[in-house]
Amino acid sequence: MKALEIVQTYYHYFNNKNWNGMLSLLHPDIRHEANQGDVRIGLAQFEAFLDKMDECYDETLTDLVFFTSADPTRIAVEFVVNGVYKKNDDGLPPAQNQAYVLPAGAFLTVENDKITRITTYYNLTLWMELVS
Repeated sequence: MKALEIVQTYYHYFNNKNWNGMLSLLHPDIRHEANQGDVRIGLAQFEAFLDKMDECYDETLTDLVFFTSADPTRIAVEFVVNGVYKKNDDGLPPAQNQAYVLPAGAFLTVENDKITRITTYYNLTLWMELVS
């Protein structure tokens, strides 16, 4: 599979809450750079992140636009996060099943048919306003 197809499949799995499918596309030493917080390295840390996200949020991504470059290993994607904040997350406002719609983007690197890096960006201040 080409890098673009791998990334498209990854987001298809995300929207279908197929966490095992997502994990199957990641390199064992995946580097996950979330918008806020520490960098996570490795499948175990990424899986713990997914578990926490699934516990606190219910999200679907829409309006996905994928961007490629001359470097076939690098893919960018812009999307809209449609979510429900269902359980309190540490250091964030209280959860009361608030719905939110938030623009976001990500940069991914794919090497040897595995995603080796995911860097995600969104406006945390805007998200906090939407759920407060």
